[in-house]
Amino acid sequence: MDFRISPDDRVGAQPKKRARKPAAKAKKTGWGKGRDRVEPSMGQSVGGFVDDERSGGPSAPPPKKRPQKRGTARTAKPVKKKKRRSGAGGFLVFVLHWGFVACLWAGIAVAGIIVYYGAQLPASNTWAVPDRPPNIRILAADGQLISNRGKTGGEATSLRELPAYVPAAVLAIEDRRFYEHFGIDPIGIARALVNNVSEGRITGGGSTITQQLAKNLFLTRDQNLGRKVQEALLAIWLEHNYTKDQILEMYLNRMFFGNNSFGIEAAAQTYFGKSARNLTLGEAAMLAGSLQAPSRLNPKSNPQALAQRQSVVLQAMADEGYISEAEAKAATIDPSQKVRTKIAGGESYVADWVESLMQAYLGDVNEDVIVSTTINWDLQKEAEFVLKEAVARDGEKRGFNQGALVSMDTEGNVRAMVGGVDYQASQYNRAVTARRQPGSTFKPFVYLAAMEKGYTPDTVAEDAQFDYKGWSPRNSNNKYAGPVTLRQALTYSINTVAARLAIDVTPQVVIDTAMRLGISSPMLAVPSIALGTQEVSLLELTGAYAPFANGGIGVIPSVITKIETAEGKVLYEASTAGPGRVIAPNIVSEMDDMLSGVVEVGSGKGANLSGWNFGGKTGTSQNSKDALFIGFTSRYVTGVWLGNDNATKTTLYGGTVPAAIWSEFMAKAHAGLTPQNLPSGYDASNTPVAQQLVDPNTGAAIIDPNTGQPMVQYVDPITGQPVEVQIDPTTGQPLVPSGQAFDESQFGPSDGQIIGGDQALDGSQPLTPDQPLTPSQPLQAFDPNGTDPTPQQSQKSQRTLMDLLFGN
Repeated sequence: MDFRISPDDRVGAQPKKRARKPAAKAKKTGWGKGRDRVEPSMGQSVGGFVDDERSGGPSAPPPKKRPQKRGTARTAKPVKKKKRRSGAGGFLVFVLHWGFVACLWAGIAVAGIIVYYGAQLPASNTWAVPDRPPNIRILAADGQLISNRGKTGGEATSLRELPAYVPAAVLAIEDRRFYEHFGIDPIGIARALVNNVSEGRITGGGSTITQQLAKNLFLTRDQNLGRKVQEALLAIWLEHNYTKDQILEMYLNRMFFGNNSFGIEAAAQTYFGKSARNLTLGEAAMLAGSLQAPSRLNPKSNPQALAQRQSVVLQAMADEGYISEAEAKAATIDPSQKVRTKIAGGESYVADWVESLMQAYLGDVNEDVIVSTTINWDLQKEAEFVLKEAVARDGEKRGFNQGALVSMDTEGNVRAMVGGVDYQASQYNRAVTARRQPGSTFKPFVYLAAMEKGYTPDTVAEDAQFDYKGWSPRNSNNKYAGPVTLRQALTYSINTVAARLAIDVTPQVVIDTAMRLGISSPMLAVPSIALGTQEVSLLELTGAYAPFANGGIGVIPSVITKIETAEGKVLYEASTAGPGRVIAPNIVSEMDDMLSGVVEVGSGKGANLSGWNFGGKTGTSQNSKDALFIGFTSRYVTGVWLGNDNATKTTLYGGTVPAAIWSEFMAKAHAGLTPQNLPSGYDASNTPVAQQLVDPNTGAAIIDPNTGQPMVQYVDPITGQPVEVQIDPTTGQPLVPSGQAFDESQFGPSDGQIIGGDQALDGSQPLTPDQPLTPSQPLQAFDPNGTDPTPQQSQKSQRTLMDLLFGN
């Protein structure tokens, strides 16, 4: 009991007078009557009676006390108090006590937080590691890896397939105690906390590999307390249900390494063009180092910073005993040196195309698949090289910076395809996706429709300006040659004749003909379609030329031959079925006759393929925005496009750079093959070629003194030697084995070039005819707007225009 001492109790103090309270009525015990102060004693309570059960009866009354003398104070006997601990011992007890209390409350708070955020997760018996997104492995015809596609960018690999230093590099820099902790590393967290405090900034969070995997598998990338708690719970669950090796393997196959690469295999292929199974120690250290900030620290984005990070990884590996100091030093890259990485080439356009076809072939892909393609790897790289070289060499001076190439065999199997000159800079596929005006490369479909109506290569038409319902087609040089055969008109790409034919057979028939051969882009039935004003893709245009090369059989351009699972189960296999015959054999022969003339003496003379019988057609859109050349042999059909993505003007023509690219690529494609004629039966190798005679000393054309025209001779196209030709007695003109008469008057007196073409024989500049064409027989004008158009005819025509137009 606590005793209080008043000032009156002090020695010498004068007690204050105070009103005496009435004494409480004494109880029958008889003690304390009239007293106002009672001292406590054992077994008694102040002011009352206490029945002490242990004494067995009432207490005895207190003894009488002497009255207190005035002026004296009676001091109560003090009660002994427990001594408090003082000094370090007391402080330690204090700290331990309250530390324990704090920890207890902190534990309760942590438990509450864990319960709260854990309750937001689904029931643990429903947790499962999600399937890894499927990978699409795309192979060339010889098994060469073209690329990996899908959401991951690479297939999964097992730990046993990887060099030991690959996972070691990741462990050394990301989680050194991986095989010791239970999913959460308290020591690592404490170490990270100390480092953060000492550095004055956040240098690391102490997350384990298991925690990173849990976040990657199940959670969003939000940085908040709830996510960290859930991450820890999921990490412990992973450790409980999977072995350490399984967790590490999942981590290596799912973590992001930058540039759309998920997993070590995808990263190895993306950055170094090799499988993760073949990574070097230095490359493995770089990839492990990039995990800290994959979008910033990767071999392509910031190779110098990654090189410094690589040295940290290698040193960590040496510290942990995975490698020696000497090995670490040997594998370290000098930060001043450029890190050599794989550059995605033209084959990536093929891979993108294949990936886009997967949905149509299989629907949703739910497992890793292997796609075998028709691509010839060597030709693919050759196509890419030739195209890049041409753009680098001629692009600036001719005003273009893009190109595309498609090459397929005569059955429609695509052997090479390049959609642009730099995949890294632009993934837009100009061979498959882009639609551009084909120009005069569309004219063969117009002539084919005319041949099928009954025209022949020797039918004569008028190259002259005309107006049709407000439309007046022009030749590019605004010059006109008068009456010409259809063979000559196609050879020199005369616009007015193609327009007349389209009007006669009707634009809709032209569209139907083109679609029958493989053009699938929507087109409007207007007369200008004859000049290639409707946009098409290079892929479909090239495929539509295949019937000219294979004897009239339609093809569907294809690139996929087989799709199978990683276990070998076949999911898709290409069929050999196709459209069948789309051109009659005799019509194919006529078309090949004319298209061979284009590359022999016409607008496509810039194309060359020694020893091979081939045909083709040039094309140049308005203002030279697009320049194309499509050519074919009995083995391959190849199309080339050059221009700019923004369709700006160039100085290109189809017979210049496009024809040169075609020639260089096709020479590579035909290397080692035995030359063959086109299957139509037309053999251009037996057709003498008209060649202008020049003075060997001056290089000037030799003029015939009798006619005043440049002199020509006929040479064998294979040997180049002069040959004798027969003279047609009815016309006095030389004949070639096909029956075609060459009119020497078609050659201009100043340059010896054909009059009326839309460009020179070398394709460099439009022609300027020096004199009008003088026909061997008078011909009437052709009026396309007349009720009864007057036909043009020649003595060599099998049927006249009159017969064709009026059904005779």
